[in-house]
Amino acid sequence: MKPLPLPTLVIVLIGSVLLPACDQASVLKEQYFSSTAEAHEIAQHGDPKHGDGEHSAEAHGDHGHDGGEHAGSQHEGAAHESGEHALHKIVVTNPLAKDVVTTQPYVSQIHSWRHIEVRALEGGYLEKIAVQEGQTVNKGDVIFQILPTLYQARLDAELAEAQLAQIELQNTQKLFQQNIVSQPEVALANAKLAKVLAQVKLTQAELDFATIKAPFGGIVDKQHEQLGSLIAEGDVLTTLSDNSTMWVYFNVPEARYLAYEADPNKDDVKVELMLADGNKFPYAGKIGAVEADFNNETGNIAFRGDFPNPQRLLRHGQTGTVLLSRVAKGAVVIPQRATFEILAKKYAYVVDDDNIVHQREIVIQSEQDDIFLIKEGLHPSDKIVLEGIRQVRDGEKVEYEYEAPQDVLAHLKYHAE
Repeated sequence: MKPLPLPTLVIVLIGSVLLPACDQASVLKEQYFSSTAEAHEIAQHGDPKHGDGEHSAEAHGDHGHDGGEHAGSQHEGAAHESGEHALHKIVVTNPLAKDVVTTQPYVSQIHSWRHIEVRALEGGYLEKIAVQEGQTVNKGDVIFQILPTLYQARLDAELAEAQLAQIELQNTQKLFQQNIVSQPEVALANAKLAKVLAQVKLTQAELDFATIKAPFGGIVDKQHEQLGSLIAEGDVLTTLSDNSTMWVYFNVPEARYLAYEADPNKDDVKVELMLADGNKFPYAGKIGAVEADFNNETGNIAFRGDFPNPQRLLRHGQTGTVLLSRVAKGAVVIPQRATFEILAKKYAYVVDDDNIVHQREIVIQSEQDDIFLIKEGLHPSDKIVLEGIRQVRDGEKVEYEYEAPQDVLAHLKYHAE
């Protein structure tokens, strides 16, 4: 058998590839014409399974029309309801001029008005500790005793010298009476006795230094040395605090210091102390002193509040918060929620006589729970937007409801938007 020529071989290969595709195409063509004929027959005579085609189409069209109307009405109702919830009524009120108590808090350090270090005036061994840590002592009570053997020996020697000088003076006086010695001899004996007595006093003082007594009544703090310790002159043995009156120091910024000094009623400022547990100290204080110099690093100056402490509740080294309260008479007050902030500046919407809204910058003097005290920018006769700040724009004409400022301030619960 002869091999096929090259052109014939190519034709055979192409036919082997295309013939299956042609068969599949003929099958699809037969399915298409069959389905088309069936659809034409159903259109003319109706489908026994589904009834009349025209009736079904009409019914379906009517139902679709009703559903469309119903869906449209629901969409319009939802949009209307959403609009009602999005828009709130605009309420306008006035700033109110009233007397307001303003309070300024300052972190403070509490000190005893007398707080000293008890030091040894002489060296030696610590022989006696007469008190316990935290014990209350009275003025003159013995606190420590340093071994006095050396000082006592010196005192005994000086007393003996004083006794000898006294005897010599008496003998000299007798000899003077007998005209045996002259008057200068008596004067020398008197001078010698005076010198020895002065030395006795000095030695007695050194001996007294060995006994350390409380210079005033107070509370003994931690003991720095134990019994038997070798003490050098000047060593700190403990500290003593008189807590009958407490000095409370706090730092005030320069601007507030100037406002305090310019206040003609600064002596009426109420000074209170808030303790670390959140409770107020039961006794009010007063401004006792203002330091001489400002701190150049912080720009503050130290104030001192004096507080009585009859129950000794306060101790040296405690911390607290000083509250300075004063009455701002005729202060212009507005609710915080009537303001808004842009780039760290406060604004309010003011409504003029033509019901036109104007944005106005305001300056806050101080802040309380729900209100601002206005320093500049508003007057009690102005009308400001209270509710609906987000709905108005500068220059718009608005319709609003008015609410008296007394009623507004009586029901404040929210801060600024």
